[in-house]
Amino acid sequence: MAGETATTLRSLLSPASLKTLARSDTLFAAAIVSMLALLVLPVPKFLLDLLLAMSITLSVTVLMTALFTRKALEFSTFPAILLISTLFRLGLNVASTRLILADGHEGPDAAGHVIEAFGGYVMQGNFVIGIIVFVILIIVNFVVITRGSGRIAEVAARFSLDAMPGKQMAIDADLSSGLIDEGEARARRKQLEDESNFYGAMDGASKYVRGDAIAGLLITLVNIVGGILVGVLQNGLTLGEAGETYTLLTVGDGLVSQIPALIVSVAAGLLVSKAGVDGSADKALGAQFGAYPKALGLVSAVLAVFAILPGMPFVPFVGIAFAVGGAALALTRRRKAEAASEAKKAQSSIRQKTEDDPASMLAMDELRVELGYGLLPLIADGAGPKLTDQIKALRRAIAQEIGFVTPPVRILDNMQLAPNDYAIRVKEQEAGRGAVRPGQYLVMDPNGRRLDLVGEPTKEPAFGLDAMWIDESQRQTAALRGLTVVDAATVLTTHLTEIIRAEAPTLLSYAETKKLLDALPDKHRQLVSDLVPSTVSLSTIQRVLQAL
Repeated sequence: MAGETATTLRSLLSPASLKTLARSDTLFAAAIVSMLALLVLPVPKFLLDLLLAMSITLSVTVLMTALFTRKALEFSTFPAILLISTLFRLGLNVASTRLILADGHEGPDAAGHVIEAFGGYVMQGNFVIGIIVFVILIIVNFVVITRGSGRIAEVAARFSLDAMPGKQMAIDADLSSGLIDEGEARARRKQLEDESNFYGAMDGASKYVRGDAIAGLLITLVNIVGGILVGVLQNGLTLGEAGETYTLLTVGDGLVSQIPALIVSVAAGLLVSKAGVDGSADKALGAQFGAYPKALGLVSAVLAVFAILPGMPFVPFVGIAFAVGGAALALTRRRKAEAASEAKKAQSSIRQKTEDDPASMLAMDELRVELGYGLLPLIADGAGPKLTDQIKALRRAIAQEIGFVTPPVRILDNMQLAPNDYAIRVKEQEAGRGAVRPGQYLVMDPNGRRLDLVGEPTKEPAFGLDAMWIDESQRQTAALRGLTVVDAATVLTTHLTEIIRAEAPTLLSYAETKKLLDALPDKHRQLVSDLVPSTVSLSTIQRVLQAL
């Protein structure tokens, strides 16, 4: 028998076996099996302390990761982690319950030092305080955080599923217009599918958190009642001694399990609340709170009023009022400086392009887009989707669609236009005019239904459809409802696209026709030289192409 045991140990400790165990998938499976083993196997006190510390570490790590992820999909494994952490805590609850009921009569360290420390520090020698704190944590976790995050996940999953057809149509439209290529279209479709799957999984995983809170409360009640019975009937303790000892251990056990559960619940709420928020939570909050300095100024004034109310502490309110007011003033000055610098940079860039070649002032532009000064950020660096990049993609798409490259589009500022207006000219004649809102998004309903969002009603300039300008804060809500959401540069580019299609015969000039013939492959050039101009004149070919 001993020989067989030694042989088994040698096989387990062989290099091949250790290499297999070192694999991440094997370690992960072993960890899950170990969590299940906690439900049936006894755990010594020192090991329970280690496992409780690991539970706290896991919950804090999950919270920090949820805080600093830029998008919810960057933490797509969260539903699985939620299930694993719940299973881990329940296993620890069972293991600690076994120790409390078996060895609770030995003293406050019967279930390990972690539970003793939580019970003693939070309760401060009074088990009533510990019970009240424990019940408050249960209420906050179960009634507030878990229910809220579960509802958000449920609504997000439903809206995400309802919005999939509209989003897929938008991706197909961008692909057909040349704004994106096939690879990016596939990536967007994959992201859309992952987003729907993630919120569906979060909707189900949130039920684990609620079940964990209920299980923690029931386990605590069982521990208290069972501990008192065991202490009085089996270990000879008085009712008061048993109540104090087992309540201390049980409340400590409940706190050490519910605090990590509360942390993970907060992480779940933060993660599902990231819909429509770009960047990590700290940067998003800083940018959005700093976007409205007037609001901070009003907050400072309200705090100053509170400071002078009778009975209110003066120093805390005045100190915070000065801090908030100073932040509002600094943000106001910084926003003005950034706006002035951006406008100056855009104007200097446009003037440099137009003044480098004085002869270009005399040339007639085939296509020209004139912008009011409020639209200059559309062509400035770092201002989101650049109008110039979209126009380049538009020219490529038009070339594939109608067969010739449109003339270059010249972009100029026109101070005679309203700040947010633009004009599109074809051979110096105005072919279209519209207005857009930089930094906002134009929303349209593909089914023509009334828009029930908060924004500025308007008409889409290219087709005259009912639309609405909304802020960044409502962008994700509109997308989840299946509405079409586009930025200001895309609205202008779409209008330009329709004008180019309508004015294609006018834009196909004599010079453009000559370029088309010169760009033919070598195998066709002999045919062109034989027919043009001896048999067919270039102007005749131009008129034929214009009539197509």
